Amino acid sequence: MKMKYAILSLFLAGAPCVAALAQKATLTKLWSTDTTLKVPESVYFDGKRNVLYVTNIDGEPWGADGQGFVSKVSPKTGKIENLRWVEGLNAPKGMGVHKNRLYVADLDAVVVIDIDKGAIEKRIPIAGATGLNDVTVAPNGYVFVTDSKQKTVHLVVPTISDAYVSKGLKGPNGILASPAGLLVLDDNSVNLVQADKSLKKVAPASSGADGIEHVKGDEYIVSCWKGDVYYVNIKDNTADKILDTQAEKLQTADIGYDARKKIVYIPTFFGNHVTAYQLTIN
Repeated sequence: MKMKYAILSLFLAGAPCVAALAQKATLTKLWSTDTTLKVPESVYFDGKRNVLYVTNIDGEPWGADGQGFVSKVSPKTGKIENLRWVEGLNAPKGMGVHKNRLYVADLDAVVVIDIDKGAIEKRIPIAGATGLNDVTVAPNGYVFVTDSKQKTVHLVVPTISDAYVSKGLKGPNGILASPAGLLVLDDNSVNLVQADKSLKKVAPASSGADGIEHVKGDEYIVSCWKGDVYYVNIKDNTADKILDTQAEKLQTADIGYDARKKIVYIPTFFGNHVTAYQLTIN
């Protein structure tokens, strides 16, 4: 019971900042990797180590085939520094980092990777999970993961919850421990988890909402798998499209973001590469 209220306090203490005036955001392409990546689903920018981690499904999107792996990519040039840095995963998707550990959602378990050793340290199985999809790590080290198929959000670290959030979810994907609180992408919307664990829709999103990153204040970037990206303001309840790659048949899966340089990293899933874009806010 104490831990429950500690978790809620973590997010309620970070009340949203006062919204800035509406601003126009644009994305300008910087580089793309080569296409040796194998169905890249998620990108995580590790500023401490100046590297991008990229999860590769390398098979069926939900297949337990042991073909999945994690790559290391240069955030400056897009050069693939180590294609198969860590192997032995199934269909790895979203990631989060805390200290020296990389947490990866992988079907029915969260895989914990020792970053210094470049090796799997352990797997944290989630009972009943079948579609673990995205991971976020709160400032205090609490790790949350979405299960898109079972329509739940689980707390994984420091202890496993059967269903931290389940009421009202239809197929959650992206999740972010943000200054506003715990945000979950579900039902074509950005949703804020309330104190009673109910959901409050705070911004629209397109179908297949996939990745979410905080830019500043109440402003976020949201990617939608089918190929569109939005600049979202959760205070104003607005979403402006800033990228659309549907005509090129390129997906925009779970994005990574360098907050200092304002660079967005987008994995193209079946396109087999990652593209970097400079975010400009006018």
